[in-house]
Amino acid sequence: MAQKSSIEWTDTTWNPVTGCTKVSRGCDNCYAERFSERFRGVAGHPFETGFDLTLRPDRLGQPHSWKKPRMVFVNSMSDLFHKKVPATYTSRVFDTMEAASSHTYQILTKRSSLMRNFVNARYGDRFAPAHIWLGVSIEDRASLVRLKHLRETRASVRFVSFEPLLGPIGPVDLSGIKWAIVGGESGPRARPMDPAWARDLRDHCVESGVAFFFKQWGGLTPKFNGNHLDGRQWLEYPAAHETTTNLFAQ
Repeated sequence: MAQKSSIEWTDTTWNPVTGCTKVSRGCDNCYAERFSERFRGVAGHPFETGFDLTLRPDRLGQPHSWKKPRMVFVNSMSDLFHKKVPATYTSRVFDTMEAASSHTYQILTKRSSLMRNFVNARYGDRFAPAHIWLGVSIEDRASLVRLKHLRETRASVRFVSFEPLLGPIGPVDLSGIKWAIVGGESGPRARPMDPAWARDLRDHCVESGVAFFFKQWGGLTPKFNGNHLDGRQWLEYPAAHETTTNLFAQ
C-alpha cells in the first residue's frame, strides 16, 4: 500500500525502492535511515534489513490502483537514481508513472548527474511528461552543482528542495525552475537554519517568479517551530498550466 504522507507538499509516498547511502552533509541525519534502522532484524517487517538498498518490484503497480488523482512523492525512503539501482528497474518505475498519468509524481535526488543522464537518454529530443516533476536536493552552496545538472535535464517541471538548508546559498540562477521548497532540519540532532538563508531564497523566488514553499523551521520535530516566515505561510505550487522553459536553446 502507498502511505498517506505527513510531508506538507505531497499527498502520498510511493517507495518502489528503499534504503540508500550518504553522499553529502545533507544526509548526515537522514530521517529515512533513522526510521528504517529501528526495525532492522525484526522478522517479517518491511524494514527487516534496515536501510540497506532494496528493490521492491511488488510495489511497481501501486499507482494503477489509486482512483483519485494525487501528488506522489517517489522514493521518500531512498533515491531512485542511486548507482546500485539498475537502469532497467528505473525504467520500470518510469513506465508506471507514464501509464498511470492521472497522478503527479515528484522525484528528488542528490545524484543529479545520474538523473540527467537517465532522463535525457530516455526522452531524447523530447521532454519528460509534465506530470513527472524532477528535482534535486540542495543543502548548501557546495552542492549547487546539482542545480546545474537539473537545468541540463529534459524535464517539463524542474524543482529544488533546499532542505535541510544548512548554509547560505547566495546568488542563484533559478531560470527554468518552477518550484522551490525550503526547510530546516528536524530530529534529535537538528542543525539550526539561519532565517536570513530562508529569506534570501524567498526573495530570489519572488524576483524570478518561482513558486515558493516554506516547509518548516525545523527543530526536534518537523512542526516544532512552525512554518511561518515573516508573519505568513508560503505554500505555493507551480501553476498547472506552466510549460517547459527550453534551456537547451540558450
